[in-house]
Amino acid sequence: MALQLHDSLTRSLRLLKPSQPDGVYRFYNCGPTVYAASHIGNFRSFVVNDIIRRMLELEFGADKVRHVRNLTDVDDKTIRRAREEGRSLHDVTTEWTAKFHADCEELNCLPPHVEPAATDHITEQVNMIQVLMDKGNAYRAADGSVYFKVSSFDHYGRLSRVKERELKQGTAFEAGNTGKDTQSVDADEKEDGTDFALWKAWKPEDGAVKWTGPDGAAAGRPGWHIECSAMSKKHLGETIDLHTGGVDLLFPHHENEIAQSECCNDTTFAHHWYHSEHLLVDGKKMSKSLGNLYTLDQLKEMGHSPMALRYVLLAGHPRKQLNFLLASLVAAEKALQTLRGFAASIAGQSGDPTKLDPVFNALSDDLNTPAALGALFSIIKQGPADVDAATFERVMFALGLDLTPPPPAAAVEVPAAVTALAERRWAAKQAKDWAAADALRAEITAAGWTMKDRPDGYDLEPAANRP
Repeated sequence: MALQLHDSLTRSLRLLKPSQPDGVYRFYNCGPTVYAASHIGNFRSFVVNDIIRRMLELEFGADKVRHVRNLTDVDDKTIRRAREEGRSLHDVTTEWTAKFHADCEELNCLPPHVEPAATDHITEQVNMIQVLMDKGNAYRAADGSVYFKVSSFDHYGRLSRVKERELKQGTAFEAGNTGKDTQSVDADEKEDGTDFALWKAWKPEDGAVKWTGPDGAAAGRPGWHIECSAMSKKHLGETIDLHTGGVDLLFPHHENEIAQSECCNDTTFAHHWYHSEHLLVDGKKMSKSLGNLYTLDQLKEMGHSPMALRYVLLAGHPRKQLNFLLASLVAAEKALQTLRGFAASIAGQSGDPTKLDPVFNALSDDLNTPAALGALFSIIKQGPADVDAATFERVMFALGLDLTPPPPAAAVEVPAAVTALAERRWAAKQAKDWAAADALRAEITAAGWTMKDRPDGYDLEPAANRP
């Protein structure tokens, strides 16, 4: 059951194995920025990392895996949210950290062994920046900020192949970090437009958020990229076995992590890199303006269970874009019902432990979760005979699927927009405009609701609650 994953650096499939004499597999994945609720696209990456963690534990043993996931609790977004709400940075980030933990628990994600927060590791970040300055890999700008000199690291661009692209000097090397810590390129401050911030001088809009910086630097705060390098080094050492994250972090964040870590420590930063792809919604990129950005709470309000969302997130290969549809949650609920029924039919049963090998083989082959689910349901279709209950439980552990039946759904208020669609459809049906009625029913279904006609009217209910 040796797990092999695609390596983003070498562009090849490689076995995962510990590199240290103690046999402990060390891996780090970038965590959330805690200023708001994480959306389901964020959770695709976290669920993927959770399966990696589970597979590693099954292969090496729970005591031979060390998983670190950070919290970004100081950056432009967290500071802006605190300023807008008139609260301290700590109060804002504590609230949203708790929410993130609650969502992870509902999605059955194992907690990391260590979850460091950036604000608790300022000293480690400042020390790392100081080393880079002393070595000539970083410099102090006129305003007291400190920048990493990209030209000082010959291997910059290996991970993302950025040097193979036609990038103009001065493009947003930092702003490409998905908005976590954006800043405009200032030619008066940087020696080169491709350099990135390690330390940011305090600005009035930062309020009370500032710390003492490296020698000669202004008081301020760390840049986003240095946070992960410093926390990874403290809790996992100078070299780690695996670094993971969403594909949006590949450049510039992970590229910058490599540069600053390897220049500081004079050794390989990570032996293996793995990136999961984006989640689309209805075939489009998620955005608030399109109204297709969902949080777990929003899906629960529609009557869908967290475990159904986890199942949907497993339905696509992690390295391929996955198109999320509300209707897919209905199919996921039915699949979970099938799994619950099958688990009950084999409870306590001893059987052939190799019968479920096709599931583990698929997961071990670049985390092919859709192939694993296909193999699992193919076995279920053959019936419960000779299926080993303990091995089935190991499969559920690997997938992170909790088959505990969800509690009965509470009454859910029908959104006004769905009610309006239903009224229009009922009117179209009364007018025998079947084409319009069918089109409106499709819109209601796409919104995650089912319209059930009665002779004297209709009922609306969340689609996931239908038998």
